[in-house]
Amino acid sequence: MSAESHSRAKWWGSAVALLLSSMAHAVTIQNWNTANGARVYFVEAHVNPIVDVRVDFDAGNRRENPAKPGVSDMTASMLDAGTATRNEEQLRESLADTASSLSAFAELESAGISLRTLARPAVRGQAVALAADVLARPAFPPAILEREKARTIESLRQDENDAGFLAQRELTRLMYPSHPYGINARVSADSLKKITRADLLAFWRTHYQPRYAVVSIVGDLTRPQAERVAEDLLSGLKNQAGGLPAIPPVPVGEAGRTVTLPHPGTQTHLALGMPVITRDDPDYFPLLVGNYVLGGGGFDARLMKEVRDKRGLTYGVSSAFSPYQRAGEFSIGLSTRNDQTATALKVTRDTLQDFIEHGPTDAELEQAKANIIGGFPLRFDSNRKLLGYLGVIGLYRLPLTFLDDYVKHVAVVTPSQVRDAWQRRIRPHQMATVVVGQGAGSGN
Repeated sequence: MSAESHSRAKWWGSAVALLLSSMAHAVTIQNWNTANGARVYFVEAHVNPIVDVRVDFDAGNRRENPAKPGVSDMTASMLDAGTATRNEEQLRESLADTASSLSAFAELESAGISLRTLARPAVRGQAVALAADVLARPAFPPAILEREKARTIESLRQDENDAGFLAQRELTRLMYPSHPYGINARVSADSLKKITRADLLAFWRTHYQPRYAVVSIVGDLTRPQAERVAEDLLSGLKNQAGGLPAIPPVPVGEAGRTVTLPHPGTQTHLALGMPVITRDDPDYFPLLVGNYVLGGGGFDARLMKEVRDKRGLTYGVSSAFSPYQRAGEFSIGLSTRNDQTATALKVTRDTLQDFIEHGPTDAELEQAKANIIGGFPLRFDSNRKLLGYLGVIGLYRLPLTFLDDYVKHVAVVTPSQVRDAWQRRIRPHQMATVVVGQGAGSGN
């Protein structure tokens, strides 16, 4: 080992040891179940007199009826459109009176609400009562439903003018042709028009049950106060008989398809992907750290250097993993000039293949680990960011020490582990490819 390499390795070891020491027990997560079966994750944070709450239900897009895509999103968007006791305007005024904010969300694997309120007991109690009313007594007013459907259809039509949106939607369809993870990519103006109030009520009644809920709380509360918040939030919801079906494994085809879609403009958008990674994947960290070297590390990444810096084929290219309960995608995306489509696609594939065969260099891996570890505390340096991590830990039943252990797992990844994981798990011939643009004809 050269003197320079020895010095760098010594600095790296000291830096990691210092960071691990400073992060030890940095986040203490408390966990319990409510009387009606919801799982609660709580972190005390007394710096500001604020409380942030998020409730995730097993009500994401994957739970939609394939014949009625879009119901999950529409149900969530209509939760704050009024309740049995307050219309939409009254609900907004009541929230404003308590200086609280409430919003609903729908994602692939969960849907629910988030609430921010002052920690002062009287104000907090009012805000929690309003959120509980939204969850337990949504009105789903027909007139507002028609308004939301029209708004969503118009937004979809605008999205369909964007090559990047079209590429990602088609890629999802190719990766998950008959799996629940692909349902949301089949939303259309026609499917949205068919959604009825009865559909929303049925979806809400089936999926917004306490036993399917994960309640995340971060803020200026004691444990007894947090327990009261969780119980009050879900007090109006009831568990129903029966249960939800298990999400099936994701099948992966022997060979990935290539689809070309014509689109006007001077740029062609390329998207490549395949289902790979789960939240509890044994290869999670070698895949994650390796991806930073390949395409997740910005201007330092291999793909940026090969496709952008050396050849000028794109302004930007990146790769990413999306871990879910079942196999989430590994994807690569970029845009290029129409007449450079075939070249850009070839260089991208060649760079990926070379990385799979040879893995990262010692220097690349060292830099990747330093950047991941150095930036990790910034991922949960606010209540809201931490709230998101609590939701992930709860949804996927990850260890309560997940945040403390993350850096430790990254620090011990070796080049051979990355190479082994990528050679076993990433198979370019199984990756779907989508080419959207005037260069689509030359993308195969």
